[in-house]
Amino acid sequence: MHYVVTGATGFIGGYLTARLLADGHVVSALVRTPEQARALARHGVRPFIGDVLDKESVRRAMRRADGVFHLAAVVWVGSRNRRRAEAVNVAGTRHVLQVMRELHVPKGVHTSSLAVNGDTKGRVVDESYHHHGRLPSLYQRTKWQAHYEVAVPMMRQGLPLMIAMPGAVYGPGDRGDLAGAIGAHLRGRLPAAPTRTAFCFAHVEDVAAGLLAAMERGRPGETYILGGPAHPLRDVLRRAGRLAGRRHPPLPLPWWALRPIAWGAQGLGFALPPLRGAAETLRLGAGTTLLGRDAKARAELGFAPRSLDEGLPDTVRSILQDLFEEG
Repeated sequence: MHYVVTGATGFIGGYLTARLLADGHVVSALVRTPEQARALARHGVRPFIGDVLDKESVRRAMRRADGVFHLAAVVWVGSRNRRRAEAVNVAGTRHVLQVMRELHVPKGVHTSSLAVNGDTKGRVVDESYHHHGRLPSLYQRTKWQAHYEVAVPMMRQGLPLMIAMPGAVYGPGDRGDLAGAIGAHLRGRLPAAPTRTAFCFAHVEDVAAGLLAAMERGRPGETYILGGPAHPLRDVLRRAGRLAGRRHPPLPLPWWALRPIAWGAQGLGFALPPLRGAAETLRLGAGTTLLGRDAKARAELGFAPRSLDEGLPDTVRSILQDLFEEG
């Protein structure tokens, strides 16, 4: 099969691309720079230089495709890339799905996120849950728009698309907030962690397998949570510390004590744009739960995420290696 991947140079996209190549598929990828194109070409990917904001470059990459995996997104939103985040996450998704429809691509998988559900307040929700109200971070808001204002309406109009919703994705090579929190704890720079904060954790290889299963066995028009087992963040840090030989787990930081600080930081971020990204991250970690039930993906797709005990050791080794190289 010939699959097109947007976001192939990202964390999940890189693992998905490797999985597709290993399974013998032809993979085309839309990339932004010649350097990225050369790096992917060395592994057998057919790169197309372009941008999801340029429909013609999307069209060039997508011709004669049997399926499209849309993962391209701006995940970390700082003060300098807020406009691009809004454009890529919303308009970019619209462009990709419009071209998919114009070229009559048989199937597509749009990667959303459990983050679009906002704080579930301890509830483990399923695919029928729909968050209403303001979300604390620009990433959440733009992914919500891509999900509910772009992907869902086009599915209802007949686009043969599935939506996948991963939770907190971890694994070797992660450079995101979760890996940063684990690294900070391992270096002794995160002595406490908020109580109540909890996510569904899935190893990146399992998420990549889930995306491929959605393409091969998913039902167009359906949404699948690829969540993995739920754990408090403090428990994950404790497990990571134990694997690295740290004796003391992070101290419990009451979420209700952190919440006013997070609200204050977010208010300060409106006045001082360089602080917005950090303020949004603090708000997200202040007692938030992003919990989703993945029973549907397990039953229909064969989604089988490994436990933290199985998946965390290689992640910790990778983070320790990065810390060693940083000095």
